[in-house]
Amino acid sequence: MKPNIKKLCLSAMFLAMGYLLPFLTGKIPEIGRMLLPMHIPVLLCGFICGGGWGFAVGLIVPFLCAASGMPPILTAAAMSPELAIYGLTCGLMYKLLPKKNIYIYIDLIIAMIAGRIVNGAASLLIYGITKTEYTFGMFLTGTVTGAIPGIIIQLILIPAIIILINKYRNISEKHQNYN
Repeated sequence: MKPNIKKLCLSAMFLAMGYLLPFLTGKIPEIGRMLLPMHIPVLLCGFICGGGWGFAVGLIVPFLCAASGMPPILTAAAMSPELAIYGLTCGLMYKLLPKKNIYIYIDLIIAMIAGRIVNGAASLLIYGITKTEYTFGMFLTGTVTGAIPGIIIQLILIPAIIILINKYRNISEKHQNYN
């Protein structure tokens, strides 16, 4: 399969996962906000498909979910640039940094910080336009302290998946070279 078609298909799968995973936690909104189910497929897409594809999936998936009722459209408007930056940063940093396992964690942490900063800026803009109060405490609660379970899940799950994929790729390449 051609690389661009493969990345398109994988990105479509990550987009579908980003749409479906929130339904698993959506019955209890507080749980969904803590576990960050939309973030995982976007982060994986950035690592696996590259920054451009991760950016596109991150930009689209919050609005796709909002079209079905969750999250609210203003929340999706703040999440969309956040998730887009997650996907973009993961892809770019993964391409630039050495291919050692520790750098997967560094890449992920940089992406998570960058995305949260963009979320804060987008939220500040949106709340300013709607003339709704938005404080630094609200930012910390919404994107950091309230999301600790999801952050922990991401720091465990994403690197584990990428490490396994890399291990499989290495085994597959060695097998192809052997034959």
